[in-house]
Amino acid sequence: MNENGMNEREKNEQSIVRLLSVGTYIPEPKMTSGDIAEASGIPQHIVESKLGIRQKPVPGLDDHPCAMGVAAAKEAIRRAQIAPEEIDLIIYIGEEYKEYPVWTAALQLQHEIGAVNAWGFDMGSRCCTAIMAVRTAKSMMLGDSHIRTVLLAGGYRNGDLIDLTDPNTRFMANLGAGGGAMLLQRGAGPSYPEVLDSAIITDGSFAQDVIIQAGGTKQPLTAELLAQGQACFRVPDPERMKSRLDAVSMQRFTQVVEQAIQGSGYTISNIEFIGLLHMKRSAHEFVLRSLGIPEERSVYLEDYGHIGQFDPILCIELGVNRKLIQPGSIVVLAAAGIGYAWGALTLRWGDEA
Repeated sequence: MNENGMNEREKNEQSIVRLLSVGTYIPEPKMTSGDIAEASGIPQHIVESKLGIRQKPVPGLDDHPCAMGVAAAKEAIRRAQIAPEEIDLIIYIGEEYKEYPVWTAALQLQHEIGAVNAWGFDMGSRCCTAIMAVRTAKSMMLGDSHIRTVLLAGGYRNGDLIDLTDPNTRFMANLGAGGGAMLLQRGAGPSYPEVLDSAIITDGSFAQDVIIQAGGTKQPLTAELLAQGQACFRVPDPERMKSRLDAVSMQRFTQVVEQAIQGSGYTISNIEFIGLLHMKRSAHEFVLRSLGIPEERSVYLEDYGHIGQFDPILCIELGVNRKLIQPGSIVVLAAAGIGYAWGALTLRWGDEA
């Protein structure tokens, strides 16, 4: 025993960060492949076979980003069976596009769930945010003894910002809506999944390849620009982006997965489940093939589309529900966000179901 009455094993356990629970919120309204085909002019069979979308959730009347994050957070808290007062830190991992501009959504979320002892902040790296936030939260928990329980939560409805008639942004026709949450705790015990290593790669040379050109300080939003559809995502130079991004993106996916799994003391062959963000079907299959991971060790989100940074959380839910994730499973989550950022995270599932 040490001077605090804690043996070495207990002391080591207190330095391990684990995943207590996840929560998701999926809106009821759906946009089908037929709806997308009608809005975009893309044949329905292409929407399904190449874009990989049978349907995707779209927001209902009250499905605002922070509100969806609150719903997901409450579900994660319920599943973890903890009191909101136990949460020490809240990191809002939703998008900048939310209820109000220039607004810290973490504080609203804190108030709505009753986490009166927490402090919070917003974090953003587009669809790579959840991976980055877990890495950030783990570092903070290990570096600050006052932080033991951390909630990551937020909502996403960037599908509002996609012009389906623009052929240059149709690769984002999969954007849906929803919310997600993860509860992390230091010293929770071996029955919970352990958060292992993660890897992040960013490449700022792509920073202006996909942007909303109006609404910032360079081009303030006016009624005229709004009428022109300039408040939507656009690709200023499609050919330049495609020629550069195609050459590196899939390589970066495999690179971050390899770094995250090797940094955790495992190899690619040890991965029993991989959760990838939604991408076109051929890209999903290419990543799995490049890593040598069978398709049955993953899920494809064809009935959800792409819910931004919450795809990895959804993959966890589906993997557990379909019994693809079992006690002791080595799980990798991987995502990418425009900007461009790629990230991967390794978890070792808990010893008990």
